[in-house]
Amino acid sequence: MAQWAPFSKEELKQVIIKCNNSSAPGPDKLSWQHLKIIIKQDEYLANIINVANACINLGHWPDYFKCLSTIIIPKPNKSSYDHAKMFHPIILLNTLGKLIEKVIAKRIQFIVVENNFIHPCQLGGLKFKSTMDAGVVLMHIVRSGWAKGKSTSTLAFDIFQFFLFLNHNLLMSILSKVGLESKVSNFFANYLVQRKMNYVWNNMQSPEFEVNVGVGQGSALSPILSALYLTLFLHILEKHLKILKIPISMLSFVDDGLIIAQNKSIPISNSQLFCSYNVLSNLLTDFGLVIEHGKTEIFHFNRSHGEFNSPPLT
Repeated sequence: MAQWAPFSKEELKQVIIKCNNSSAPGPDKLSWQHLKIIIKQDEYLANIINVANACINLGHWPDYFKCLSTIIIPKPNKSSYDHAKMFHPIILLNTLGKLIEKVIAKRIQFIVVENNFIHPCQLGGLKFKSTMDAGVVLMHIVRSGWAKGKSTSTLAFDIFQFFLFLNHNLLMSILSKVGLESKVSNFFANYLVQRKMNYVWNNMQSPEFEVNVGVGQGSALSPILSALYLTLFLHILEKHLKILKIPISMLSFVDDGLIIAQNKSIPISNSQLFCSYNVLSNLLTDFGLVIEHGKTEIFHFNRSHGEFNSPPLT
């Protein structure tokens, strides 16, 4: 089990230097630019570190940091605005809390990478892994298949409202297996509950509502928590597919995923993808998650230069 050391001044400085000064401030009206000036004073920086250490040691996330505002912004160039999807929500948190969340998230990322807890196919919600990495990996898979005379077929899927549907009890069980001290798990048990949110539309502001579901979008801890949640799912899915002897591989990028099959026959790949998709869909349901089937797409990477008619996915 990894020992959780007190936070250092260097950790906070490394995190805050990457924060964008032009980001909108949260409900506390404190910008990153202001906070960068404040922490130049060792006394003030030491006070922030004391707060961060106390949160972990006491297993408590202050109510002040649990307050967030959701700003509703209309998407540009829409013919009408009579549907919720025509608007884009921006979630603002108190800046000091965001800084502490970023430091905790960075620490946890290094711990779970060091102990190989993360599934190898995960390329999202983690440091040093980006959409470009996902593209490079897929390109390598496609070209290595071509070298063997095989076509690569991929089924892309999207998990509906992923961050909102993460089950807290299951997430806490996963955190207990990560290799963190019990005080860190206790912190998250308090961090996940009794969050409060209000909505802001132009000059109008709603009352506060309690939010006790999922993980907070806009939070620096959401990516690593969601990655840990998916790690368990992907290991179980991989085990099921091995039992069924379906030779597919996977790529995961937060709430988006790819099932990948390689064969000389595309109908065979389609059959493997179809079976895998059913297993995947049923298992996600057990995890309290749902695939947004309307966004599911299949792609065939075929080296043939002639006319190509994709066979149906049956």
